[in-house]
Amino acid sequence: MNDGKLLRLAMPTPTEERRKQLAKTVGKIAEESRVAVRSIRREANEQLKAMARDKKVAEDDERRGHDQIQKTTDKFIAKVDELLKKKEQEILSF
Repeated sequence: MNDGKLLRLAMPTPTEERRKQLAKTVGKIAEESRVAVRSIRREANEQLKAMARDKKVAEDDERRGHDQIQKTTDKFIAKVDELLKKKEQEILSF
């Protein structure tokens, strides 16, 4: 249907098999997101270690930095997991 401003398409409700496929795809995307977050963590830790080697950062600050990086990583991975859970429920409850 087209009213001149908006185009509306009638989409059939996905089958249970298709919903499971979509949930699996969402799970893969979430895993890719977790890997990306961990990659950023690794890069940040490497930069911090390099700064410590060059004596630009004290050992205590390095430890605090690693702890802060880990806390931030955990926070973002928890957010990805939360969004994954919501999206899976949304998909499977069509």
